[in-house]
Amino acid sequence: MNTQVTSREEWLRARLELLAQEKAAMRAQDAVAARRRELPRVRIDKDYVFEGPDGKVRLADLFEGRPQLIVYHFMFHPEWEDGCPSCSFTIDSLGRLEHLNGLNTSFVMVSRAPLEKIERYRTRMGWTATWVSSAGSDFNFDFHVTNDESVAPIYYNYKDKATLQRDAAYRLKGDGQGISVFVREGDGIFHTYSTYGRGTEVMMGTYHLLDLTPLGRQGRYVNEFPYHDTYGNPADHSGHAHGHAHH
Repeated sequence: MNTQVTSREEWLRARLELLAQEKAAMRAQDAVAARRRELPRVRIDKDYVFEGPDGKVRLADLFEGRPQLIVYHFMFHPEWEDGCPSCSFTIDSLGRLEHLNGLNTSFVMVSRAPLEKIERYRTRMGWTATWVSSAGSDFNFDFHVTNDESVAPIYYNYKDKATLQRDAAYRLKGDGQGISVFVREGDGIFHTYSTYGRGTEVMMGTYHLLDLTPLGRQGRYVNEFPYHDTYGNPADHSGHAHGHAHH
């Protein structure tokens, strides 16, 4: 943090220099977004079945009649009693879904935990977004957010086992966070995009606001934020990280 005190005129010169960098970064982001929209798509042929509050649902049902679907891969191991703190921080930043829905896009969270644990934790957090269990399906493994070498080769954030072994930030077994995007055309469902690790920061409004401040993120990684109902509690879970690191 810069503690230098300056005149308004000197501050304005520095601010305009930074503004030029910000504009360049925005133009670069716009160009990346355009390339993202032009990615080819892969047809989904497997019949994924999930457990939802109203019973069994298929991937097509999660679109809720809209042509686009965003899936947040929420880290919630079947043996855990609480959802992952970093994923909880992410969903706390989600905002109202009417805006997505109004632009032909549905949003759903998917976790491996059994539905009863998901529902209990959802009630605690006060969330209303659709959340289904992928327990018993290949969904998490096929989209590389769960690593278990007895089920499928290890692969996360577009890195194979050998690459991940060289990066101490990643675990080679367990769950990781991610976002996947699907499009439905007629009876066909297509996968268009997935991102992992820091790619999920697109959802983290708290991070983006902190980035505007002199103190910034204050040295906290996303998996070091406590559950929102534990602030002020010495045992606030701020060091309780699950799954893959946020890289």
